[in-house]
Amino acid sequence: MARYIRHACVFCALLLAALLVNATRVQVVRSREYDANPANRRAAIARYEQPRGDILVGDEPVTGSMDTGEQLRHERTYRNGPLYAPVTGFASQTYGTTFLEHSEDALLSGTDPVLSPLPLWNDVTRTRNRGGDVVTTLNRQAQEAAYRGLAGRKGAVAAIEPATGRVLALVTSPSYDPAELSGNSEAVESAWARLNHDPEKPMLNRAVRQTYPPGSTFKVVTAAAALDAGVVTDLDERTDSPDPYRLPGTTTRLTNEGDGCANASVRDAFEWSCNTVFAKLGVDVGVQAMTDTAQAFGFNDTGLRIPFAVSPSTFDTRVDKAQLALSSIGQYNTRATPLQMAMVAATVADGGVLHTPYLVERTTRHGGETVAGSGVRPGRQVMRPSTAARLKELMAGVVRDGTGTRAGIRGALVGGKTGTAQHGVGNTGVPYAWFVSWAQTEDALEPQVAVAVVVEDASGDRGEISGGGNAAPIAKDVMRAVLGV
Repeated sequence: MARYIRHACVFCALLLAALLVNATRVQVVRSREYDANPANRRAAIARYEQPRGDILVGDEPVTGSMDTGEQLRHERTYRNGPLYAPVTGFASQTYGTTFLEHSEDALLSGTDPVLSPLPLWNDVTRTRNRGGDVVTTLNRQAQEAAYRGLAGRKGAVAAIEPATGRVLALVTSPSYDPAELSGNSEAVESAWARLNHDPEKPMLNRAVRQTYPPGSTFKVVTAAAALDAGVVTDLDERTDSPDPYRLPGTTTRLTNEGDGCANASVRDAFEWSCNTVFAKLGVDVGVQAMTDTAQAFGFNDTGLRIPFAVSPSTFDTRVDKAQLALSSIGQYNTRATPLQMAMVAATVADGGVLHTPYLVERTTRHGGETVAGSGVRPGRQVMRPSTAARLKELMAGVVRDGTGTRAGIRGALVGGKTGTAQHGVGNTGVPYAWFVSWAQTEDALEPQVAVAVVVEDASGDRGEISGGGNAAPIAKDVMRAVLGV
């Protein structure tokens, strides 16, 4: 009898061991596989069981959470959704996350280990911390001014604090309300289809994910290269620049919109945006020096994140002299995001030092305790301080006496550069209107804001579209909002 009992005990022990081995296999060895299985809704249920952390502008949240009482309990809500969509992105139960909602998802959803004083205990108990908050660098007044200025026209605005790289405004137009994508209903699917098939592309973040030919605003980069290389030593000395200028090795003649550009000085050519002068300057500087300067400003950088990824702006490094001439006036293959051109203006404003832009001031726990500080990084010297000083002088002249007078602000020193970029097959597209600028109040020691504006579908006859007329007034309003003037 005892033998049968022993056999039963052994058999039960083996069954228990098998159960333990299987439990270990399921819960440890294959846990990731089961977690990732689409049929397993536990992770999704846990993710939406509690409110998501908020994204803040200043001290006020621009996001929230709504308790639906359903299985996926909390849905994301947005305040002034279209205004902040290029920054927040969306957090959808159906389509995932984008922009800050994506790059800061671990913190906002409460899964980031930094939120827990006892992360190992959380792993064992499978408990989730309350989501943390993300405080942005945005200036609310500047963001609103940029959005009002675009007024639904296709385009974008980026504004930066030159001394730190803090992003003060990031606006794209037309926009959309990310709240339309928050849940998992048929209405969400319908909104997704409608937004993705909209020819105006409202979900495209034109400020950081769309590149444009920068046109004459790129002449800031060309002027910096020419001054640093010693090709230009006197801003007021007349240049050897014929009008029209025959592109080297071709029969193509480059012309200007206005008169008076033949052999114009760099100062006059900059103020009145003479293509011929700067195309020839680029050729005189050479491919290598132009490339080095453009890349120092951030062109061809594939790793820029603010913290979400920014599309790289490009300057073609393999060009002949004719192509270099066009590249030097912001055409050919030269392309830039509005954020990149704001970086160019900010670098000039800060004495030739480029501070990498960042959008997150700090992250906090739900109660307000700081988890991580700002994303500010050390600046790098892009050009000689003396070159930056002369570029500031040139840009101030554009606003005072040249094509950018509509950006002038009473009680402030403003510098700028206009641009009208041709595009399309045979340059048949409606020109893009550009304006880049910086500004400081009269009592300030240094510029407090740098702005880039691009308007894709500027109103008016083709010949009347200009950066000074269509983009400069928007930049002015953004600068005034930051300066408080």
